[in-house]
Amino acid sequence: MRRPLIVGNWKMHGTRPQAAALAAAIRDGLTSVEDREVAVAPPFTAIECVAHVLGDAPIALAAQNAHWEKEGAFTGEVSPLMLQELGCRYVILGHSERRQYFGESDAMLQRKIRAVLHAALRPILCVGETLAEREQGRTLEVIQRQLEGALLDLDPVAIGAVTVAYEPVWAIGTGKVATPQQAQEVHAAIRAWLHAWIGVAANDIRILYGGSVKPENIDDLMVEKDVDGALVGGASLQAESFLRIVQFRHRQ
Repeated sequence: MRRPLIVGNWKMHGTRPQAAALAAAIRDGLTSVEDREVAVAPPFTAIECVAHVLGDAPIALAAQNAHWEKEGAFTGEVSPLMLQELGCRYVILGHSERRQYFGESDAMLQRKIRAVLHAALRPILCVGETLAEREQGRTLEVIQRQLEGALLDLDPVAIGAVTVAYEPVWAIGTGKVATPQQAQEVHAAIRAWLHAWIGVAANDIRILYGGSVKPENIDDLMVEKDVDGALVGGASLQAESFLRIVQFRHRQ
């Protein structure tokens, strides 16, 4: 049984005092989470202060990006080793905003995944189609291409350490959300591809859904067989809404 994972992606929101206050509210509002895992991804500038606020709370730290080198002349970049030093456990890679605004390619993401794993961190690989691609019936084609480009040359052990997040681009920040059935269809296809590549180990890989996840839709999403958690954007910026998502009702 895969342990569900809920990740709050704070994106470019929050000064250090604001991030500390949000982290404290989530920490104080969290009840028993033995059967699920929780993580938050603050901006780089706030990771250290959030780590201090969380202390020994059962909340993992995630970073929103990483470079593929451990050091070097890469102005403005942050290495996996630096993130490890700050206490991060996860690194979000390939978010559609990174692909769209900063030109991240699947080949680049494979290098990042290797570097993150080498630093003993866990990558969360984001994949997803645009509205035009969905309307053209190309959803599964696009997802498969992104998965193959980022993962196919990795060895099975490395692939097994990756968490996949399906985030339809048309649902990110738009208020639109894939139906539970649409999410399950894509998640099942992702698991089938992973199974073809690494065998039964694919059954242990968590596949998250992202894209306008809210308290109002999390319970229905988590009922689906292959939805193993959520990558939450806007709703993670308010402790009350994020905590309700973390406290989703158990699957039937």
